[in-house]
Amino acid sequence: MCEQVIICEDSMEGILSGVYEAYRIKKEKGIESHAFIHLVTRHPDMYRLFTEYTAQETNPENADKVAGTIKARLGSECCYQLCLAMASCFEDKADAGYHTIVLGLRTNDRRILDRLGEECVQSAFRCARASSNELCHMMEFTRFRELEGGILYAEINAKHHILPFLMPHFADRLPAENFVIYDKAADIYGLHPGMKPWYLAQGVEPDSDRLKSTDSEKEYSALFQSFCRSVAIESRMNLRLQASLLPLRFRPDMTEWKGSGAAGTDL
Repeated sequence: MCEQVIICEDSMEGILSGVYEAYRIKKEKGIESHAFIHLVTRHPDMYRLFTEYTAQETNPENADKVAGTIKARLGSECCYQLCLAMASCFEDKADAGYHTIVLGLRTNDRRILDRLGEECVQSAFRCARASSNELCHMMEFTRFRELEGGILYAEINAKHHILPFLMPHFADRLPAENFVIYDKAADIYGLHPGMKPWYLAQGVEPDSDRLKSTDSEKEYSALFQSFCRSVAIESRMNLRLQASLLPLRFRPDMTEWKGSGAAGTDL
């Protein structure tokens, strides 16, 4: 039987749209098993024989239908973990998420992600754990600075597409603040108007004049950097332990490491 490969957009909505299309193709073409269908997020370098490739456009309505089915049948926590997996940077995330959803819906198992003996579940679990770990880091290490317009602004450089999960965290803690988080790696902004819902924006060119910090922000930043250096005990400095607790890649965007070099190992 000819295998089916669905090429979907590298996003949660794109992958969920691909899952919807996979079920449609299976029913329409009378394919015996989901094992003959695969999801990928980019065109392959080499096309295989006896394989039919389909480029799938993102359909938010279909993606919502799939997400709603997952929540209803497998629970909100399972849906959240699967979305974390789809937000990872691993190439196999789409196919692993798709086949995990298939297995979960077939068995009605709300603890499907505990079945680590299944290869697809193991891959989905690995993807979700990687995104979750980085999300936890970003919750702790994201630093805001006050701009002259009174807006709080932060920059991150995430490996995984975790900004949609990070925004609710800060929106819950800073509901009255106007703040912006910019993910430099994905070139996407998370914007939160005070007391209003947050949203994402992409393809926006920032106005450098509006990214200037206030004088008080500069003063407090300098004081904070001075404090961090003054509390350090030079004779007990352990750079290896520092790096294990605070990975080097997060430091360039953190206030306390500004001006201490890219690696920031002198605190």
